[in-house]
Amino acid sequence: MLVGYARVSTTGQSLDIQREQLQQAGCERIFEEKRSGAKAADRKALNAALEFAREGDTLVVTRLDRLARSITDLRAIVDGLTAKGVGFRCLQQGSLDTTKSEGKLLLNILGSFAEFELDIRRERQMEGIAKAKAAGVYRGRKPNIDPQEVRKALQAGESPTALAKRLGVARSSVYRVAAEGAREVAR
Repeated sequence: MLVGYARVSTTGQSLDIQREQLQQAGCERIFEEKRSGAKAADRKALNAALEFAREGDTLVVTRLDRLARSITDLRAIVDGLTAKGVGFRCLQQGSLDTTKSEGKLLLNILGSFAEFELDIRRERQMEGIAKAKAAGVYRGRKPNIDPQEVRKALQAGESPTALAKRLGVARSSVYRVAAEGAREVAR
C-alpha cells in the first residue's frame, strides 16, 4: 500500500496540491497536517503515518522537506521505516527510492541541503530581528490572545493549562500575558 504524508507549515497554507499529487501517485491513505516541520517528534499526523505503515508499504511525500528539515530527523525516520520493511518515495526528488544504494546516497545529500536551507533561513531571520531591534522597531510576536480574557479566566479559576488549550496557545503565553497584566496593575 502507498501511504501518503502531506504537510504545510502554517494554517493559512493549503494542502490541496500535495494531496492531489499523492492521490495521482496512487496513495490509498493520506495523512495531513498543518504544522512546522522543524521537529518531527512534534507532528502527530507524521507519527500516525509512521505507525500505520506496515511491512511492504511505501511512505510517499511530495518533497523531502515535507518529511524532515534536519538530516538527523530524516535518517531516524527512514531508518525506522527500513527496520519495519517499509519503503520510502519522494515524488519531486527524482522519485527517490531508498531500497537502492544510490537512493540512500541521494537521500543523505538532499537531506543535508534541506537542513542547510533551514539554517540559512534562520540566520537571515535572526539578522533581520537584530537589525529591527537596533532600529527600535522590533516588538516581538504579538500575542494572539486577549489579555482581558486571560485575566478574567484565571480569576474565575480556570487553570493556565486548560486556558492555553482552549485558546490554542502555549501555556507560556498565558503566563506571559498574566504577568504583563500584573505589571500594568502595579503601575
